[in-house]
Amino acid sequence: MAAGRRDEAPLRAGLAALLCALHVWAACQDATVTQELLKEGFHRDLLVKVELGVLGEDAGGCAVAARTRLPPGIYVDPYELASLQQHNLTKAVLIPDVIDVEAPEYLATDLLLLLYMEPDPRCSRCFKAALPVHGRYHRPAEESEEALIVLKSPEVLVCCCDNRLSAECWKPAEVEAPCSGKTDSPCQWYSVTHKPAYEESILQVPVGLRKHSSLVCVVTLLATVLCSTLILAAVCKHGHFSPVTCSE
Repeated sequence: MAAGRRDEAPLRAGLAALLCALHVWAACQDATVTQELLKEGFHRDLLVKVELGVLGEDAGGCAVAARTRLPPGIYVDPYELASLQQHNLTKAVLIPDVIDVEAPEYLATDLLLLLYMEPDPRCSRCFKAALPVHGRYHRPAEESEEALIVLKSPEVLVCCCDNRLSAECWKPAEVEAPCSGKTDSPCQWYSVTHKPAYEESILQVPVGLRKHSSLVCVVTLLATVLCSTLILAAVCKHGHFSPVTCSE
């Protein structure tokens, strides 16, 4: 009987360790991330929501941010972002910070976006942020009149200055951006150890068809000639020129 109990002891210890690990894993998996593209067409609003759940107990007082990589087909206007930040409507960091807003999709590069989030008053341990994004022009397609831009779900980050986060759920992260909070003590970015379930968002951007290229060129040329003629006629009529100059 005593030998049987001794054999059960390691089994019980193993089960206890397994249950503890499952409890920690479930707690670390409690974070959820959702994103949504609002509006239609080329100009959208990217809405990101984060619910930390049990993880929010450790991250109390920490800044929360969402880091995502925007594909070449979508961008953030740095001038628009500067205006929004000047009015305290949003806070974000772009890497790189110099962006060619006129470049088409096939000449653009990826963009790293760090979006600082604000607490959601309607939900405890919830955070949200919104930012205008814009679709780039694409090459004309053969058949489809829409180009699909896949936007991966962002990574959840927290920036803490005083808090000691659980090592089971959080790990230090390298972020090329300042950490909001107290500046008189060392601050550190952290990311979730167990990644929450992510969902991809798809942005549909209208594109032209290759078979319409000749028609577009002809119409563009005619419109250019017509507008140039109207402008020249208006200048000759209302400008301070002699009749001989206009007739020439």
